[in-house]
Amino acid sequence: MMSTEKLDLINTWDKKFNKSEEVNHKKITFINRYGITLAADLYEPKNYTGKLPAIAVSGPFGAVKEQSSGLYAQEMARRGFITIAFDPSFTGESGGGPRYMASPDINTEDFQSAVDFLSNYEKVDPDKIGIIGICGWGGMALNAAAIDTRIKATVASTMYDMTRVAAKGYFDSQDSEEARYESRKRFNEQRTKDYQTGTYERAGGVVDPLPEDAPQFVKDYYAYYKTERGYHSRSLNSNDGWNVVGTMSFLNQPILKYSNEIRSAVLIVHGDKAHSYYFGKDAYENMIKDSSYTDNKEFLSIEGASHIDLYDNMEVIPFDKIHKFFEENM
Repeated sequence: MMSTEKLDLINTWDKKFNKSEEVNHKKITFINRYGITLAADLYEPKNYTGKLPAIAVSGPFGAVKEQSSGLYAQEMARRGFITIAFDPSFTGESGGGPRYMASPDINTEDFQSAVDFLSNYEKVDPDKIGIIGICGWGGMALNAAAIDTRIKATVASTMYDMTRVAAKGYFDSQDSEEARYESRKRFNEQRTKDYQTGTYERAGGVVDPLPEDAPQFVKDYYAYYKTERGYHSRSLNSNDGWNVVGTMSFLNQPILKYSNEIRSAVLIVHGDKAHSYYFGKDAYENMIKDSSYTDNKEFLSIEGASHIDLYDNMEVIPFDKIHKFFEENM
């Protein structure tokens, strides 16, 4: 029998966006198949009748539901969907230990367990469920869409493929056996050290103080995670980051292997000025290559937009397009 862990949830509004008066909000929990209890914010439009389509949202990688994913969820609820923004396993208000770990398998499962919840929520039409993944959770969302036939439509916004960047470095600059060997060596040396000390060393969040010669995308991350704009006390990127060994398994586990077998609708959204643009562009091209299911796949390039613009810039995030996409495909 599934048993849910009692979580210590904050009931005050501590989001990095203003609360909408057009939606109802409450905290909920649900359990994944690994027995980890996840915490989520549920948003519902006010004054509706009947069952509604639903969307589960998560990301960015190292963020919490009080940041970008919550903003997306609230906006989609304002537009007529029941939505949840959840903290992935081991992070935020969700359960799971040790803390600050990530896993391609478990984090894909987090999306599937959100679909479990929504499929059984009395106000949701279980045949109309979609997901939104932001940044690193964009890749996880595509992986979930490839395995979960209940997901009718998927949006990946400003996505990373975390397994690609872990195995090959940024811009594939470390795509060699030697570079991967050195990464594995460092991870395993850290494992030995962690076991000796009985603690998990943290990798650090967004660099602080910010070096003058930092790349523009690092400056953009700082402007979001380290300032009032996006800083949150539970956000890994705003504070001490993942455990050093927390993302080790991403080196050996590519998550988009079967993306060209996704039958449901997919929209990949990316700013053409984003350092991460190649993740979205290549993911789309690989998804339609040798695929029999290309008619409902789309890549939307946002002119002039950076990676971070699609976190919280309401003038840039194409919510009208996202709304239409879900309406037409669920």
